[in-house]
Amino acid sequence: MSIGWIIIIIAVVLFIYLISIYNKLVRLRNQFENAFAQIEVQLKRRYDLIPNLVETAKAYLKHERETLEAVTEARNQAAAALPKAAQDPRNTQAMHELSGAENALGSALGRLNVVMEAYPELKANENMMQVSEELTSTENRVAFARQAFNDAVMSYNTYRQSFPPVMFASFFGHSKDATLLEFADSAEIQAAPKVNF
Repeated sequence: MSIGWIIIIIAVVLFIYLISIYNKLVRLRNQFENAFAQIEVQLKRRYDLIPNLVETAKAYLKHERETLEAVTEARNQAAAALPKAAQDPRNTQAMHELSGAENALGSALGRLNVVMEAYPELKANENMMQVSEELTSTENRVAFARQAFNDAVMSYNTYRQSFPPVMFASFFGHSKDATLLEFADSAEIQAAPKVNF
């Protein structure tokens, strides 16, 4: 075999290897983008449930208007941050904005739970119990979807940073790491939420 054939064979093998690196980067990116789409579905469901919760509570919490308005405002901010993050889950700023908005919403819902503890008739209301159960179920789904997303991001980042893919990732359009979706109360989110009405 001549040196020319050896060079051609090496070039073909290298080319095939580069194609496999590119394809794996694309596959991993698509996995974490799909995982974020699952988070988006669950967060939208959560945002749709919160107005029902507030409306059900309004009749009982006439003197707690500030708390209800804070929940509504936090929900609106989180709902506004979601589309930007969903448009490009690789956008670090959008992910941080969504995380901050989700933290504010969690805090506002926590304050609402504390206020509602003082209203036993509200806790016993059938509509409130149903909305509460739906919200709890959705919170669990958000936690699972966020974990799947963060796992997919970690796989993408690990592969992108590994050798030899790190040498070619920028050339293939994968120049930066994806951002994990982290909430301030990450440890609490991993546990089942406790909603008391």
